[in-house]
Amino acid sequence: MERYKHILLAVDFFEPAQVVIDRAKALAQTYQATLSLIHVVDNMPLPDAGYGLDTAYNVDLTGEMIAAAKNKLSDLAKKLGVEQDRLWVELGSPKLEITRIAEENQVDLIVVGSHGRHGFALLLGSTANGILHHAKCDVLAVRLQDN
Repeated sequence: MERYKHILLAVDFFEPAQVVIDRAKALAQTYQATLSLIHVVDNMPLPDAGYGLDTAYNVDLTGEMIAAAKNKLSDLAKKLGVEQDRLWVELGSPKLEITRIAEENQVDLIVVGSHGRHGFALLLGSTANGILHHAKCDVLAVRLQDN
């Protein structure tokens, strides 16, 4: 069995993901692999004036979300001993951005959390499922417990 050299942990700050973080850290230690972190800020559609909404957008929400994500990811990196040059905060589709960063940086394992949904939720797709089908490397989907 070939050993992993570069592991990319896809972090979602909205999930109870400590189990995913712990799994990626343990794998990196076991294989003496480089651990990198990524968080993707999903594109937020802003309402068009044509919809009749009078809400004023004086705040750059996307910029604030990216700044907050960078701070959270940096804090997590310090706890895990991950260098700042191994952190990515991207804007766009999580499945596409995660797989793009993995390919550009010779990642050989992506670790991501998954709820393992069935039925209608499965038809809608999930980030983990999208990554699994787009990645050119191994993907470990760590099951998250639904509360």
